[in-house]
Amino acid sequence: MAHLTSIGAGVFSDLAFSTTSVTTTPTTYADWAAKFATEVAPGVAATANSFRRIKNVREFPALGTPANIVNVPVYGQSISSQVQGQADAPTLEITLNYVANDWKDEANFLGALVGQSVQYYFRFALLNQDSAGTTPATKYASLAAGLGTVANSQWFWVGRIEALVINPQLTDAVTATLTLSTQTDFYGAFTADAT
Repeated sequence: MAHLTSIGAGVFSDLAFSTTSVTTTPTTYADWAAKFATEVAPGVAATANSFRRIKNVREFPALGTPANIVNVPVYGQSISSQVQGQADAPTLEITLNYVANDWKDEANFLGALVGQSVQYYFRFALLNQDSAGTTPATKYASLAAGLGTVANSQWFWVGRIEALVINPQLTDAVTATLTLSTQTDFYGAFTADAT
């Protein structure tokens, strides 16, 4: 399937992380996609090349490598000069509609992974229509017919699940802010083909 070719809202965009232990940083789409073969539901033990989705996302942050430009004041000039520097790794703060059952601090649930300093392979898939996987476990799988059935663009990186802060609301849905850190560059944009 091709990348997105028209303007549209990313209503069906998806964030997932692989349960495979981080050993190396892949550089090709095939290597990244192999780590996102089958979705594992909350409460179910992970298997080889399985992934867990971070669901109920309310707002995604800007993703990608920030500019590596530094402003340098120069004596006698009315504006600063800009020189190339080194970009800082972005911290990703995601706003979720909080479902407490998904985030409980028990084995095979997302809450047990927060703040553990464990690195994971992450995938962000930009989608403006729902994928057509044949089962829930393959709907967002990279190597199944799921993501390959709709136009999509995917970015990958290695990162950690750093923090989860709950924002109680009295008049609206309870939200949470999930903080992810990035440990590598972003790889992409790639697109999945149906197999």
